[in-house]
Amino acid sequence: DFTSAKIQGSLSDEAITKTIRDGRKGTPMPAWAGKLSDAEIQSVAAFVRSLGSGKKPPAAGAGSVGREKATVYTPADDYLFSLPTGRPVDRHGFIVNFTHRFAFNPAFSGPGGGATLLGLDGFSIPSFGLRYGITDKLSVSAYRSPSLIGRPIELGIAYHALDEHAGSPLNAAFRFSVDGQDDFAKNFTTNFEGEFSRSITRRAQLYFVPTFNLQNRRLISKPGQLWEAPPALPGINTLSLGVGGALDIRPTVALIAEVIPTLVNGPELGIHRPAYAFGIQKRLYHHAFTLGFSNSPGSIVAQRAGTRATFVGDPSADTPGGLFIGFDLMRQIY
Repeated sequence: DFTSAKIQGSLSDEAITKTIRDGRKGTPMPAWAGKLSDAEIQSVAAFVRSLGSGKKPPAAGAGSVGREKATVYTPADDYLFSLPTGRPVDRHGFIVNFTHRFAFNPAFSGPGGGATLLGLDGFSIPSFGLRYGITDKLSVSAYRSPSLIGRPIELGIAYHALDEHAGSPLNAAFRFSVDGQDDFAKNFTTNFEGEFSRSITRRAQLYFVPTFNLQNRRLISKPGQLWEAPPALPGINTLSLGVGGALDIRPTVALIAEVIPTLVNGPELGIHRPAYAFGIQKRLYHHAFTLGFSNSPGSIVAQRAGTRATFVGDPSADTPGGLFIGFDLMRQIY
């Protein structure tokens, strides 16, 4: 009986939302994740909470909290493609991220592109990351990319300061991370990020991610044998500004795009054109899958603004003719 003050007092907002999203095993309550958007689930949770207030539940179209939340976009993934969305992690939530970048084979080069599945037959640069929510605002992360790209490990911590679902005018998170190549042994880069987003409607959101990197390194394909250490590279301070957007074309399908120009010291890192990507993103229950095209093989913070031009040693490799295919897979474990 949700009109009971005792029942309402025993339920946290998080518990109500989780029950709607995941259902309850052994009861008639089904899971609504993948059928309702996160914003719609939040609206239902607000309606359930209102039943215990002794007041008439908010009507559709009224200026209620539920309606306000229904106008807020909730991103499906932690990333558009490489650009972070600033999506918060639930308290004690655990998320796994996989990325694959087929950077050695352009997707649209020559008549044989279709025979090689737009480059999916080529050699991939796979990366793997974990995120854990210490609280509903504070999270930690770890990320690792392979030997071909310097085998960096990234350790980070993020604080989610503002949330549109809580009535803020925008979403804002601040993240500090350190990247170290050769499994966190050399070529260290310190990163400071601001992750800002604003819903245009409940079906679209814009993203702005300024990033300051201390002692960043040029993005190259590691020379020598895979087991050999990456070379010591000079550190250069850089500033980039990532801009992106997501637009739902179906309740669980979105078009995404991003561009990450390096505003300070880009030429010193061999960056003459900005990194960019576009694709399509599918959300389903606790998963998200993104298939896209990009000119940047990097996915950790220090490398995502780098382009394929320095990676393969070809100045023209970051033009539209050098776009390659890649994909992201996100799984929320709990």
